[in-house]
Amino acid sequence: SPNKPANPPSFYKFDAGALPDELFHADVPAATWLGPAAGVTTTAGPDGFPSNSLNVLTPITRDVDLERICGIALYMLGNVLPFVLPGLAAAALVYGPARMVLYALLAYFGVLYVITHWIFSGYFRRKYRKAGTVGTPPLLTDDMRANQFLYTERNIQKYLCTQYVWPASLNRPRMADGPVIFSVIPHGVAPLGITAYPLWSKLWNDRLCRWTAAPVVLRIPIVGLFMRKVGYVPAKTSHILDVLTKREENVGIILDGIAGMFQARKDEEAAYVTKRKGIVKIALRAGVPIVPVYAFGHTAAWTVVVDPFGILEALSNRCGASLSPFFGRFGWFLGPPRRIPTAVCLGDPIRCPRVEDGEPTQALIDEYHGKMLEGYRRVFDTHKAAYGWADKELHFV
Repeated sequence: SPNKPANPPSFYKFDAGALPDELFHADVPAATWLGPAAGVTTTAGPDGFPSNSLNVLTPITRDVDLERICGIALYMLGNVLPFVLPGLAAAALVYGPARMVLYALLAYFGVLYVITHWIFSGYFRRKYRKAGTVGTPPLLTDDMRANQFLYTERNIQKYLCTQYVWPASLNRPRMADGPVIFSVIPHGVAPLGITAYPLWSKLWNDRLCRWTAAPVVLRIPIVGLFMRKVGYVPAKTSHILDVLTKREENVGIILDGIAGMFQARKDEEAAYVTKRKGIVKIALRAGVPIVPVYAFGHTAAWTVVVDPFGILEALSNRCGASLSPFFGRFGWFLGPPRRIPTAVCLGDPIRCPRVEDGEPTQALIDEYHGKMLEGYRRVFDTHKAAYGWADKELHFV
């Protein structure tokens, strides 16, 4: 009947990679991003989006492709160098082949740095400034919200054709009253699906979202400074509680962390979360909701070399940073990820009561941890067919 009201949407989808460049700006309101004029938001009923609709790889321009190939390769190498250089430099003093490897590694880093910072940086800053976007390196401003609109992260959204899906229970203005914890799995080699930083600070409420990282990562030269400038804080209870309760800002966390990259399976997705209860305790102390998030594509972007004795995994977990070799696009060692579509799917918020006096009991922590795991399973099962993984199952370890 023409007078019959349409059923309200059950799910929303935002195509971040397809957002017009002129709208990628801190001053553009969320309503404009989500409005029909932008043309990047669609909706679905209770069954979710059609099969294979979330794993579509769209063409990108050659300049964006080349910038991300070099830029991500530089970033990944920058994460590894501080951990391998001291030992390699020591070996180079007494062993000729080690000296050759050291020189080759430094030359490789230098070439990538020159291409990324002397060529692409100026090029894309000019390109996006003409389009009305920010595109300014974080070293030039103390405005974290503006820093999140970087040309590098904008190009990742295009490179991975990143899409975001969320239920009606998260749609504006339902999450406007207070801060939120976005708890994402799986980590993969690098959780690039989260790097559309402005979305986490704009789409569901207007609170700045600060992501967490291992303290050792935030101390890495250049890389750590960049991460701090876009809002990262150490993944420590005191820092997270400060963000939630004093700053009243959102927090994003990759729950399985480095341990998650060693859970690769051929026929199933595995998430290292059964012992990760600390974030639930934090949520109960702060009285904030946890939003379970599953990022489809994280585990397929790189191939991790896992030693059968678990030595590299143990060392990586101890250091708080990955020490395991991996291969990406073109079989590139420590290179950029494969161009895999990434679908970041959010679940219904788990509203945690605030424990006013003392610490949350273990029974209460276990209860809400169970609800969080069920939230992960529900969001995975709801959207896996849309990502082309209808036959896969999610396994918790």
